[in-house]
Amino acid sequence: MKAEKPDQEDPEGAEHESGNHHAEMVKDFRRRFWISLILSVPVLVLAPIIQGFLGLQEVLAFPGDSYVQFGFSTIIYFYGGWPFLTGLIDEFKDRRPGMMTLIGLAITVAYAYSSAVVFGLSGKIFFWELATLIDVMLFGHWIEMRSVMGASQALEELVKLMPSTAHLLKEDGLTEDVPIDELQPGDRVVIKPGEKIPTDGTVVEGRTSVNEAMITGESKPVEKDEGDEVIGGAVNGESAITAEVEKVGEDTYLSQVIDMVEEAQESRSKTQDFADRAALWLTIISLSVGTVTLLTWLFLGEAFAFSLERMVTVMVITCPHALGLAIPLVVAVSTALSAKNGLLVRDRTAFERTRNVDAVIFDKTGTLTKGEFGVTDVVSLGDYSREDLLRNAASLESRSEHPIARGIINKAEEEGVDYPSPENFEAIPGRGAKADVERKNLKAVSPGYLHENDMTVQNEEINNLAEEGKTVVYLIEDDTVQGAIALADIIREESYEAIEILKEMGVQVMMLTGDAEDVAKWVAEELGLDDYFAEVLPDEKADKVKEVKSRGLTVAMVGDGVNDAPALVEADAGIAIGAGTDVAIEAADVVLVRSDPRDFTAIVQLSRATYSKMVQNLWWATGYNAFAIPLAAGVLYGFGILLSPAMGAALMSLSTVIVAINARLLGRVGEKLSGRKAEPEPRAVAAQ
Repeated sequence: MKAEKPDQEDPEGAEHESGNHHAEMVKDFRRRFWISLILSVPVLVLAPIIQGFLGLQEVLAFPGDSYVQFGFSTIIYFYGGWPFLTGLIDEFKDRRPGMMTLIGLAITVAYAYSSAVVFGLSGKIFFWELATLIDVMLFGHWIEMRSVMGASQALEELVKLMPSTAHLLKEDGLTEDVPIDELQPGDRVVIKPGEKIPTDGTVVEGRTSVNEAMITGESKPVEKDEGDEVIGGAVNGESAITAEVEKVGEDTYLSQVIDMVEEAQESRSKTQDFADRAALWLTIISLSVGTVTLLTWLFLGEAFAFSLERMVTVMVITCPHALGLAIPLVVAVSTALSAKNGLLVRDRTAFERTRNVDAVIFDKTGTLTKGEFGVTDVVSLGDYSREDLLRNAASLESRSEHPIARGIINKAEEEGVDYPSPENFEAIPGRGAKADVERKNLKAVSPGYLHENDMTVQNEEINNLAEEGKTVVYLIEDDTVQGAIALADIIREESYEAIEILKEMGVQVMMLTGDAEDVAKWVAEELGLDDYFAEVLPDEKADKVKEVKSRGLTVAMVGDGVNDAPALVEADAGIAIGAGTDVAIEAADVVLVRSDPRDFTAIVQLSRATYSKMVQNLWWATGYNAFAIPLAAGVLYGFGILLSPAMGAALMSLSTVIVAINARLLGRVGEKLSGRKAEPEPRAVAAQ
């Protein structure tokens, strides 16, 4: 089952073809069930065995009642049994006998034999069993189709996210409501508070917060300012914004998500292939055992009607419907859960492999860290207090666009430190900057500046910071070093939690980076990694993955950059951080929409839970036949235990419903994923 992405002719995408098709199938099975059930009432009332059981044979029986049964049963057979009869023909055409073959043969044998008895053949009529068999099968299919529809509900909601119109901003400053399929890259649209963003673009005016929960799984509203990207289908928050359209139609993020999910739902996995082979063998066993059962009872001297009934029951109870549904239902549920939580599965086989991952290799910058400088330590050496040092440094750096300057300013703002505007600002190429701050001549410089000017600082704490790989900036007033500020690449707070969870799961955690040895070592020690690879050139990353695989480990690689793509392909499972490059995403088997390493743990957990559900369903769908087939064949007939075809159908349908319910229980894993903590505030730990 697949959900179509919004069509250009239907921007809302709510009534897409696949959804309508499955909805109509549900309605059809429901309609056929109720009509067949009503028509079954007179068949049951006129059945001799029912009349005898109720002691009403003299009251309800009348001459020609068998013809009335025949008439109602004929309607039930052709109308109620039509889906199974056409399914039987289709399976024979495809040369793949399966569930429909068994049901179609069972009801055909029952109808043909009973009809022959009505018109003169000596034997027993069991139209009532035919009617109840079809009723039970229709009811089971109705419930199953509803389960399948429910499994893709999250994906259906994705399709409905896109609004139908957009407020196009014209050259005269006025807006015009236009269908979203008329938007072109470069157009500007106004999004009012509470409205859905019509397509992917960039904010060019205004500031707001955006709810991207349905798309990315992130419950926390995301702040958007000028220059920030917005995703079509997300909900605007408290303020109106103007956005410039960048992508439309199939190029939008939401359309790509839907395509990925459809591809994953349609892709066949090794477990699915195994289930299909098992279903075929079960069909062969059913037909063979059914035939042997018929011949055996005839050989033992039983009536043909009794022997035929045993054969019909065997064919019904061994129907591989539950087996055929065991894997697809779990796949549909897990894929929808993944998409709902921002975990996009592009390759089902690779997704299955993640459950067996022994080691995961994380790229450092942008994955375990944010790739942004942040202040970790402020060391005062002279008369300045810590706050004075931060205040003067922020003032001096406020005129600089350097990442180090931005890190110092962010720290001052984070701690609520107000700083004045500098005067006579001047950059010192490659070494820092200088300016006058409140009549003080200040410089913020690198260690290289001190060395060039024969200035030395004897401080153990600062020396330790430098040895840890942190970037140290010295603040100088009138040629006197007043203190130092250490900065580092910000380790994501989520990285600590992710690594802790992975270790509890028995997965080795490693890191790959092009950074210097001291930087990599510090990050590895801070996070408690099992291993790390430093100073790795882009073209060497795939070789490092091979090296880890050569240890006999199943390896996953998590990265976000262009230079990660070969390593992602080389790994047993390649995981791309969604905020990374398109190249990395295309090379990956799974895409994490959020730049949150905890989402990798979610993929492993979901993969393990999915596989567990598949195995449970396969055992249930096949295991119950071990005792059901002998009962259906009549091995306990001597003890008074005998299954009718209707009871066989009920047991078969019960197994199918149990399989469907078990698949839906996978949703509990989805609830745990949805309940993950929002992204915590980062803390700076190690330098780039």
